[in-house]
Amino acid sequence: MKLISEIDAARAEIQTLRRDIHAHPELCFEERRTSDVVAEKLTEWGIPIHRGLGTTGVVGILKNGTSDRAIGLRADMDALPIHEANTFSHASKHEGKMHACGHDGHTAMLLAAAQYLQKHRPFDGTVYLIFQPAEEGGGGAREMIKDGLFERFPMEAVFGMHNWPGVPVGTFALTPGPIMASSNEFKITLTGKGTHAGIPHAGIDPVIAAASLAQALQSILTRNKRPIDAAVLSITQIHAGDATNVVPDTAWLGGTIRTFSVEVLDLIETRLRELSEYVSKGFGCSAEVSFHRNYPPTINDPAMAELCAGVMRGIVGEKNVNAKVEPTMGAEDFSFMLLEKPGAYVFIGNGEGDHRDSGHGLGPCNLHNASYDFNDELLPLGGTYWVKLVESYFSRT
Repeated sequence: MKLISEIDAARAEIQTLRRDIHAHPELCFEERRTSDVVAEKLTEWGIPIHRGLGTTGVVGILKNGTSDRAIGLRADMDALPIHEANTFSHASKHEGKMHACGHDGHTAMLLAAAQYLQKHRPFDGTVYLIFQPAEEGGGGAREMIKDGLFERFPMEAVFGMHNWPGVPVGTFALTPGPIMASSNEFKITLTGKGTHAGIPHAGIDPVIAAASLAQALQSILTRNKRPIDAAVLSITQIHAGDATNVVPDTAWLGGTIRTFSVEVLDLIETRLRELSEYVSKGFGCSAEVSFHRNYPPTINDPAMAELCAGVMRGIVGEKNVNAKVEPTMGAEDFSFMLLEKPGAYVFIGNGEGDHRDSGHGLGPCNLHNASYDFNDELLPLGGTYWVKLVESYFSRT
């Protein structure tokens, strides 16, 4: 593994930063302390900053030379509404809030790179250091874009990185094209006519209609969508009634839809609305559909993905880079940035959890788990990756 020695030597300083952020988690759009820490460190290192995009976002601005070329490096800052099971010294001090996805580590890795890049400036152009709020459901990337991220800080490309538990430390993974799915949710309310359960013919039963609709919706995946197009339609809730002897007036079902393309998502939404209308009418009910598109699919630009893979191979070797990893049905709001600019989103292995300090919870070291903790061994590796990516990007003709 070819780490930048100066970044590796600063490991203790960056680890202290990471653990301080971990101990003080803040939920989406509440990252005031975290953004203060980021802003203070960047300012201390002589890096100009801009604050306030997406409410609590911070953008560091590194310029060198005369080129007008520019790229962006993005790290997310927010935590999750989870009560931490760990009791080690840097565990959350805020009950019900926890860095259970490693955004504390993402922020620290980009800070490690920022410190080195400011001192050595191994590029001709501009590097924008994007510290983003509200990835966990708040769409902070979208909000930063709405506030003028790409107008105020024009860049050719943008890059992101996420730690990945279960993948060995010292390895990376990525793929050209879709790497994470879109995230969408729906709720369908069926209205009938309530009656006594003993005289069902006197009413219109929305429960039967809901049960039939739940089955019919799966036909979208098996009969409307092409078999080679990946998609998930999961009904996760069905609610109706309050008593065993009453047919209720209404029933509703809801769930999530995941796809790797907008075209497949469009098809699924269209058919979901059609089936909701026609199936409900077949039972004498009416249907009201709520369909919300949260995050689009995260789609890597092939050329940018290959650039990132080359950087990774130079650091950890060919055998430790999976350049065609299987995409995940999880979602990520970095997708909004990739809709605007070419770039790539990559995974860095977080290990199996044996790195955790004494006092960790008994659960697995998985994302969104109360026993999770970011692996500090990644700090110099992630920092090195960011620096080498900047060098490689600007050396391209």
